[in-house]
Amino acid sequence: MAEELIKEEIKTETMPLIALRGISVFPRTEIRFDIERDKSVQALEAAMNGNSLVFLANQKDPAVDLPTAKDLYTVGTVARIKRILRLPGEQLRVLVAGQYRARVKKMVRETPYFVCELQKIEEKEDVALTPDVLALIRTASGLYSQYRADHQRFPNDGFSGFERDDQPGYIADYIISQMDVLPEDAQKVLMTLDPVKRLTLVVKFLVRETEIAKYEDQLNTKLQNRLNKSQREHYLMEQMRTIQEELGQDDDIKSEAEEWKKQLKKLKLSPAVTEKVEKEINRAMKLPPYAADLSVIRSYVEWILDLPWNSSTKEDIKLTDAQKILDEDHYGLEKVKERIVEYLAVLSLAGNEKGPILCLVGPPGVGKTSIARSIARATGRKFVHMSLGGVRDEAEIRGHRRTYIGAIPGRIMTAIRDCKSNNPVFLFDEVDKIGADYKGDPASALLEVLDPEQNKEFVDHYLEVPFDLSNVMFITTANTTETIPRPLLDRMEVLEISGYTEEEKLNIAKKYLIPKQVKAHGLKSSDISITPGAVKALIENYTRESGVRGLEKEIANLCRKVTRKVVEGEEGRHSVTASNLEDYLGKKRFHYDKLLGSNEVGVATGLAWTIVGGETLFVETAALPGSGHIVLTGQLGDVMQESARAAISYVRSRSADFGIEEDFYKNKDIHIHVPEGATPKDGPSAGVTMCVSVISALTGRPVRKDVAMTGEISLRGKILPVGGIKEKVLAAHRMGIKTVLLPEENKPDLDDLPKTVRDELRFVLLKNADDALKEALI
Repeated sequence: MAEELIKEEIKTETMPLIALRGISVFPRTEIRFDIERDKSVQALEAAMNGNSLVFLANQKDPAVDLPTAKDLYTVGTVARIKRILRLPGEQLRVLVAGQYRARVKKMVRETPYFVCELQKIEEKEDVALTPDVLALIRTASGLYSQYRADHQRFPNDGFSGFERDDQPGYIADYIISQMDVLPEDAQKVLMTLDPVKRLTLVVKFLVRETEIAKYEDQLNTKLQNRLNKSQREHYLMEQMRTIQEELGQDDDIKSEAEEWKKQLKKLKLSPAVTEKVEKEINRAMKLPPYAADLSVIRSYVEWILDLPWNSSTKEDIKLTDAQKILDEDHYGLEKVKERIVEYLAVLSLAGNEKGPILCLVGPPGVGKTSIARSIARATGRKFVHMSLGGVRDEAEIRGHRRTYIGAIPGRIMTAIRDCKSNNPVFLFDEVDKIGADYKGDPASALLEVLDPEQNKEFVDHYLEVPFDLSNVMFITTANTTETIPRPLLDRMEVLEISGYTEEEKLNIAKKYLIPKQVKAHGLKSSDISITPGAVKALIENYTRESGVRGLEKEIANLCRKVTRKVVEGEEGRHSVTASNLEDYLGKKRFHYDKLLGSNEVGVATGLAWTIVGGETLFVETAALPGSGHIVLTGQLGDVMQESARAAISYVRSRSADFGIEEDFYKNKDIHIHVPEGATPKDGPSAGVTMCVSVISALTGRPVRKDVAMTGEISLRGKILPVGGIKEKVLAAHRMGIKTVLLPEENKPDLDDLPKTVRDELRFVLLKNADDALKEALI
């Protein structure tokens, strides 16, 4: 802070200097302090040999042991030494009285002690006590009284305030000398020469210290309340313990613990587990009946004792019965059934539970979950189901640690306990939809569960003891393998379940869905009749799916409407046929004949694979006058955009062969659009479709509407293989497509198609784009 001089005299004087550390001395105040440094002692002795005056200056850094002139503030206080007391050792205790402020003009010498030339700072003595100054004085007086009340170190000296004629400069010096402030704050006050400004600065420090004292008091009150509450609870617990001992309730804990020990002995667990549980039981016996930890220990011990450590379901695997059960529960899916029966055969003969983990992959509604239930029926095991869709917390798998409030075991151990068997068929549904966030990665936790080499000693975080999961038959389901983490997918054997054909859906509805929904709606076979023609119309005009979930919903819709008629008193058998189906369900939702339409220029039918099965898509191309721009619309992904550009580059390379102007890419804009623009699309399968659509638009030759195609195209016109052939062909079959163009290298995939589909469709295998153009263009 800049120093302000009110009045200075030219006269100077020379006297010893003592450097103070963390202490400030003000005029007209008395203070005691100790000194022991040689320089300070010698300066004190020199002052006593003279006029008993000494200059007291503060160090800028109190940590400096041997200060020099540059380490000292130049403004300090001249004080008169009133008393010296020798203490044990080399220390001296000095009582001084501050006289006036002074400034160092020159340091005469620094050894053997400081001697300086001073200039006295004359201060303004009489300040006009204006209303503003009086208000400032009263504020300072009130705050100082509050400060004294907040700090118990002040003696009860009867301080009642300042006199009416006390000057603001004296009041400021007195208050700051009594306050416990930082050395640099005290020095600021010492260096502020204007009395009113000095008192204003002191008021600022008083306000700050009062606020600090208020917060300290609040903290102390909270702490005291907590201590009082703890002491009160301890006292009441002791009283409760005494009352319970008098009533004999303490024996209830001991008897419960003894019962736990008996159950633990019967289980014959491993020594490590037994020791862990016994430790918790012994701890419970030492706790009072209403202790908070007792309920936690009780829950833990009961969890351990309730687990089916040695309880398993007896297996009786007969392959003929297993085949019969699978045929009863599912129509079609011959390859899937064959693989499951082989799996059960190995299990029956080898007795080895460490077989592969089956992962049933397919679109919704094809019966993945019901297949797992059928496996449980065929093996005679209990069935446990756990959905993993949207699971983001690792604790769902491994449980919470007992240190958390409300901790519980994971859902795996909960399901094992609830089914009371250590060898159930355990289905993890929607394994492809596991999430991950800051709470952990559930997919990584599943690695231990599904690994036969690790799950023999699976440790739940809550239970903290190993449990053998190697006897559990784990099965997973997914719509796609694309989103399953690779390490997790490596531990499973993927079993593809594709969609159903129209004939298969017809039989599934007749044998399973209609009887199920008739019974569920309280109807009898004499109340309702759904003809095969009606079912076929349902499949073609009211559903478009790979599975039968939507079909079952529409059958349930029919049953509800018939149920209403029966309840309203309409007698007789209500027959649902293809002709009156619209009376029940309204207008048709899908029209395959309209979708097929007539042959058009620039519109080709492609086949795509999605997680809900195969789909048909139309690729539209328009060649417009322009400057060679390529426009791609329909929310196409990066791969589809690259396929479109590759197709156009191929067309440019062979434009003469196709009868297209060689400079078409300069004077025409090509716009490729895939309808249903709100739906994102991606994948390499549309390459050949885009090529045919572009050539059709540029040549004016229509594309046959009853032809659908799939395949990736290279810059040389080669048709490369793609995946999902079965799902794509089934989608084409549902659409009424007559001819399907496939890459030649996908020929082995035709063996996976149902015979009825192979018989009704014509397949053309493509080597290059010319083969596709020959079949697709008119």
